[in-house]
Amino acid sequence: MSKYVFLSVLILNFVLLGFAKEEDLLKIDTSLIPDNLPRGKEGKIVLKLDLKKGITISPQPFFVIEFNPCEELVFSKNSFSESDLKIETIKENGEEYLNLKRPVEIPFTVRLKAKRGNHRLEGRIKYFACSKEGGWCLKSSAEFSASFIIKK
Repeated sequence: MSKYVFLSVLILNFVLLGFAKEEDLLKIDTSLIPDNLPRGKEGKIVLKLDLKKGITISPQPFFVIEFNPCEELVFSKNSFSESDLKIETIKENGEEYLNLKRPVEIPFTVRLKAKRGNHRLEGRIKYFACSKEGGWCLKSSAEFSASFIIKK
């Protein structure tokens, strides 16, 4: 009996993963403002998040934006949670989810010794997506990147 239950759960997980591909759940449009940065000045990264219809992002167990090391830019920390970014949590029908309709903005400073030229900032968002209609939740992540220029 336990073999059948285990096999059923295993098959269900494969089916759900087939329907819930991470690139289909969350799309990220990334930009740096300004994209032509002088040394020592401040800027911000802007992440516009687009969720697939019917998908919500839960604040629990986590929502984290992480940056890969970038020698030209200084952030206050390497990773940011929804509470760090003051993203609104909506409660509806006993469930909580993040309001991601507004772009997420994270400030940074350009290092005084940043190398001139073209550079790339990369990172990822770790999240917990849910589909009320499908009756599932899925731990996933999505990568993002943006190009920028350091001028004199």
